[in-house]
Amino acid sequence: MLTNDLDFRLEPRLTELYDEHKKRSAKIDWGYHEFLPWDKAMDFRRVPWDPSQVTLPPNIVVAIETALLTEVNLPWFTSHLAQTFRGSLTIIQDFVHTWTAEEDQHSNLLETYLLITRSVEPMRLHELHKMTVENGWEPDFHTPFETMVYTSLQELATMVFYNNVAKEANKHDPDLGRLLRRLAKDETLHYAFYRDVIKFHLQLEPNYCYYLGHVIKNFQMPGAVMPDFDDRMAIIAKEANYGPLEYFDQVLDVIIKYWDIENLRPIAPEAEKARLDILKYHARMKRVKERFMRSQ
Repeated sequence: MLTNDLDFRLEPRLTELYDEHKKRSAKIDWGYHEFLPWDKAMDFRRVPWDPSQVTLPPNIVVAIETALLTEVNLPWFTSHLAQTFRGSLTIIQDFVHTWTAEEDQHSNLLETYLLITRSVEPMRLHELHKMTVENGWEPDFHTPFETMVYTSLQELATMVFYNNVAKEANKHDPDLGRLLRRLAKDETLHYAFYRDVIKFHLQLEPNYCYYLGHVIKNFQMPGAVMPDFDDRMAIIAKEANYGPLEYFDQVLDVIIKYWDIENLRPIAPEAEKARLDILKYHARMKRVKERFMRSQ
């Protein structure tokens, strides 16, 4: 029988994961005030914003704005996690509380950076922020295991995004590069927890493969509800070091290998079919990437 809830037999191992997360997180605990160039701050009432004050190139501004508008949807994402895991394993509910507390300052850091450096027009940023949160976020899956699959991909993708954009941003503002790498460290710890929850389940019961495919093949970042998302991602792919090629190499390929999907052997026919479908999807995406690379 296939189940899409988390397995209570794994609670001791997941408790160990959570304890390890808290130890690692405590070693790198931080406050966003530590990463901001406060000496650049000016009163907008005395010195109104003007486009001439912007020192970052447009592609970097778009990337940071996009990251911010993804992070501001934390209330919706937390709400989804809380509802999904109600009645599931207590340790997962505990982790969601910790995760929320650690994620909470990400949007504050990014928004304050953009305002201090005058990289964006303040009222425009306010309007974008408000529009994005008003749009909400509602995934097309509502079960514990699928949600864990999604969060694994989402945290890894966000980590890669921050690290990749940091390489470009550092050329223009080392403070910004440092800030983004700091955010990536949080995402790394969160990814490590979520991905291992899935790995333990697949090792215990390979039939969980049945629930991987839908999320993997239809993955989309929660920031997709923001205004002009597709245009933003096209700019970032071309000029800020994160696009479909990076997603395949640094996210999809990494997670397929980490979960060892090629060597899993589920007993249920529908689970085996799902496993093969995932491998076919991965192979197809790899061919697309290789054709693109040859055309360059």
